[in-house]
Amino acid sequence: MSEKKTPWLLVIGGGVLAGLLLLACLVILYPLTRPISGSYRSNGEQIYFTATSQRGTPITSDLRMGMMGSGAWTCATCHGADGRGGTVRMMMRLFETPDIRYQTLTTSEHGEEGEEEEHGHEPYTDADIKRAITEGIEPDGKPLDWPMPRWTMSDEDLDDLLEFLKTLD
Repeated sequence: MSEKKTPWLLVIGGGVLAGLLLLACLVILYPLTRPISGSYRSNGEQIYFTATSQRGTPITSDLRMGMMGSGAWTCATCHGADGRGGTVRMMMRLFETPDIRYQTLTTSEHGEEGEEEEHGHEPYTDADIKRAITEGIEPDGKPLDWPMPRWTMSDEDLDDLLEFLKTLD
């Protein structure tokens, strides 16, 4: 009987070992998928693309699913490199992310053609944009939809991120 169990133990042990090896490779190689921090024109741009600060100050997010994050989720993950948003797949769901370019957020013509009225919002001020990023609140006080995380960062980093959003066109 023990002779028949041995091959199964080897298969299971080999599978566990292969899985751990794959995980180790991913952990080692993941940082190589991100641009070198010196390649960003500003701290705000680095925050947008990497959720890390050139100052070394912590930047974390609460994804409101019992998950805290740092670095894996970024503004660009959902809103795209150009800030225009679009369709994103997360947690086996598809959802639409909004255009977060500064000129789009701060004008009264903020909705898409034919967009339902409830998806529109009042024009944002700089303070409203910061509140949306850190508290997930729209200018009218309504909460932003899932999966918008609530970001925690220093005031200086938040100012830098806002300045970067102003450069997206």
